[in-house]
Amino acid sequence: MEPGEIIKKREAVLKELRKKRKAMKKIVSWRNDLPEFIRYHWWRYYRLERGYKWRKPKGNDNKSRLQLKGYPPIVKVGYRTPKQYRDLHPSGLKPVIVHNVKELEKVDKDKHIVYIASSVGKRKRQEILKRAQELGIRVANGGAKA
Repeated sequence: MEPGEIIKKREAVLKELRKKRKAMKKIVSWRNDLPEFIRYHWWRYYRLERGYKWRKPKGNDNKSRLQLKGYPPIVKVGYRTPKQYRDLHPSGLKPVIVHNVKELEKVDKDKHIVYIASSVGKRKRQEILKRAQELGIRVANGGAKA
């Protein structure tokens, strides 16, 4: 390969990386703008504060259900993640669950990030980690290196 070709190829790769990074910045900022959906009256009762998770308000005169000013926003369809960013790992790669080394061979390292299934034991997990390192595939739940 000539030096000019190598530089062009490198520039193309960098351009693609910048594009992907820009898209991920966009989704991160989009996620940060989302309101924190909290349960109505969680601030009033200790028992609700412990279960700090969303529950739809269903009371007849519930101010939150009526979407009155000054009350926390309720979950709506419009808050959903845009389709192009849905189900992506924060790195911008699509997650794939792997159970053995054979499944690992089918993974594209440029498009996917690997999660080792929870049912995989210690020995096979180490084999998968070792092979993933050889292939240059990123493992999200790899923990300590094999």
